[in-house]
Amino acid sequence: MGSMRRVVGFLMGAIRVRIMLAVVLVSGCALALSGLIVHSLQQRHAEDDATRQLQRVRARLELEVTQADPGTGAPFASVKDVLGYHLSRSVLSPPAGELAFVGDRINWIQQAPVRVRPEADPELMAAVRPHLSGRESLIQTITTSLTTYRTLVVPIRVGDEVGALVHVIDMRRATAELKSTMEQYTVVAVATVLALIVPAWLAMGRLLRPIGELRRATDAIDEHDLTTRVPSRGRDDLSALARAVNRMLDRVQATVEAHRRLLDDVSHELRTPITIVRGHLELLDVNDPEDVAETREVSIDELDRMGVLVQDLLVLAKANQADFINPESTELAELTLQVLAKARGLGERGWILEDLAEGSAWLDPARITQAWLQLAANAVKYSSPGSVIGIGSMICNGQVLFYVRDEGIGMTPEEMATVHERSVRGQSAAHFASGLGLGLSIVTSIAEAHGGRLEIESEEGQGSLFTLWLPLTPQEASREMTRWKGEDKHEQHPHHRG
Repeated sequence: MGSMRRVVGFLMGAIRVRIMLAVVLVSGCALALSGLIVHSLQQRHAEDDATRQLQRVRARLELEVTQADPGTGAPFASVKDVLGYHLSRSVLSPPAGELAFVGDRINWIQQAPVRVRPEADPELMAAVRPHLSGRESLIQTITTSLTTYRTLVVPIRVGDEVGALVHVIDMRRATAELKSTMEQYTVVAVATVLALIVPAWLAMGRLLRPIGELRRATDAIDEHDLTTRVPSRGRDDLSALARAVNRMLDRVQATVEAHRRLLDDVSHELRTPITIVRGHLELLDVNDPEDVAETREVSIDELDRMGVLVQDLLVLAKANQADFINPESTELAELTLQVLAKARGLGERGWILEDLAEGSAWLDPARITQAWLQLAANAVKYSSPGSVIGIGSMICNGQVLFYVRDEGIGMTPEEMATVHERSVRGQSAAHFASGLGLGLSIVTSIAEAHGGRLEIESEEGQGSLFTLWLPLTPQEASREMTRWKGEDKHEQHPHHRG
């Protein structure tokens, strides 16, 4: 019993089964409602036909009362003569029957093979007797324990003699063909619903296939594989759902990968200063004041560097949050001159303004300043004192470019392939400065948060060109984020090296 309940519960829980039950239920209700409407209309039509038939009988009898007796040529002498003449000419339909009363006694009944015998139904007789001596004819519906009748009572007076004609139509017999038709309709309707199950089941399977693929895709996703996506075909609601789920999975994958990279960053970046401090402390000669002072200086320096790394990690951790940037309309020329003025304090280099963009863009000036100065700081690290570093901004193809050009050591193609990764720096850069740290990762995160990107052009021994490509408007930002995510849309810097 419990297993049967579980099976029923599973079937009721399956969306395909629920939809099928809904289809069958709606189809059955629609066919049943159609049948009821047709039956009601046909029943009403049968009743109207019966009424019209009774009206014709009444009109004929009223006309016969006023006519002369065909046998004598004189007016009818008695009620019996009128009723006899009428009954002799009556041709009854199968569900009809007639009686002739003289006074309150039955005087004539129809002979065989008439199927309807009103005199055989006592309830009917009791219902019509009060109207036999009335002043006007009466058409009414009388229901007895045997059947339902549509009845006509026509009182007749000839002199002082009173009589009446009673004409009845058995509605059960009159609608027998309708009943048979509705029984056949019921059989056909049930067969139609049953025949609908198989094609509807197959159609539901085809329509709901994206949901099955969605379930399998989500089941296949775990912390080790976030690349599975739901196939999306067509433009219906289920395809739109699949695309929405894929976008959600993209965000989940980006978040998980960001967390992984953050953990890698923490592990890699903090390991070196901790190792340095630990090594100096282990080798420290507490009795040697010079050694103590040197160890203290090294430890403080490494701890300061760890503090900078922690701040960088916090910036990267916030990169995927909605409030990471606060864009506003920003004057490009003013921003460029402010960054150049701040960059002059980073080192003794030949700082020059190469280009100055005019106009405004929708961006976060504080974050762009942070990213731009980070590029300038990297240029200082990897260039010699006295070398030229150029800073500039320009508008190109609906985008704004912020760039830094240096005459430093440059990078090899192999180093270029990995320079965007966090915690990776060019090997030759170690000759000039301490490591790159997380600087370019922060710059990339700020660019992507604006819907832009960071591009690097470099040649070993000739220097590098770092360019932030950012959209001018929020609408452009939305389009560019989608465009760059789907395919490589590299655009060459107007001052491309070489």
